[in-house]
Amino acid sequence: MQILRFVCLSLFPWARFRRTKGAIKLHTWLDLRGNIPAFIAITDGKVHDVNILDELIPELGAIYVMDRGYLDFTRLYAINQTPAFFVVRSKRNTKFRRIYSRSIDKSTGLRCDQTVAFTGFYAKKDYPEKLRRIKFFDSEKKKTVNFLTNNFTLPALTIAELYRYRWQIELLFKWIKQHLRIKAFYGTSMNAVKTQIWIAISEYVLVAIVKERLNLSQSLYTILQILSVTLFEKMPILPVFQRFDYTEHIPNETIKIVEY
Repeated sequence: MQILRFVCLSLFPWARFRRTKGAIKLHTWLDLRGNIPAFIAITDGKVHDVNILDELIPELGAIYVMDRGYLDFTRLYAINQTPAFFVVRSKRNTKFRRIYSRSIDKSTGLRCDQTVAFTGFYAKKDYPEKLRRIKFFDSEKKKTVNFLTNNFTLPALTIAELYRYRWQIELLFKWIKQHLRIKAFYGTSMNAVKTQIWIAISEYVLVAIVKERLNLSQSLYTILQILSVTLFEKMPILPVFQRFDYTEHIPNETIKIVEY
């Protein structure tokens, strides 16, 4: 997934997006086992999301959860050949034929669990094998979504839940923008912007590692605040988090995340 940050094109001429508007994209793959970024690419706004799949080296047996901006059958077939798995939203104009239907429990929100094959000329050429199509009704948002996956083993409801966890990446972006001060850039060159973003990402990863290794109960925000006021104290790091009864206080700030 990517986060889109609009900028002034006259100040950031390298970050082209539209004719009169600039943008910077932060393409990120998040490892859901620890909510830590596993891959990050910083580009201008004109780079399409699906092109980032060319830079990704699929891991054997991994499951990649993506939105429909990454629906490219040639690239998905490359993931399938690894072999690795993917879960991706289907587009409305995707043409396929049903080969087999599995029984489902509609009380769970599932609407269908099918084995399908593409019928479109280019789609069938780019992805010649069968896929699994799952339709799920989200009762909270009152919305029906269609998923395509090459995983025929996991239960259909598990596939739908995996896609729900994709939104953890938005929480990552929100946390970084709220607490690591990258809502404004100190420099306008490509190197200055990338340096500031990489420093913020590194800070997030280090705090997440500290929380995991020391098995701390405090939130990432609280840990960050404690470290900021005790940075130059010469003492073991663990007692720093144990000597006081810290009160959780997370500022209520609204961050707008633009997704395509």
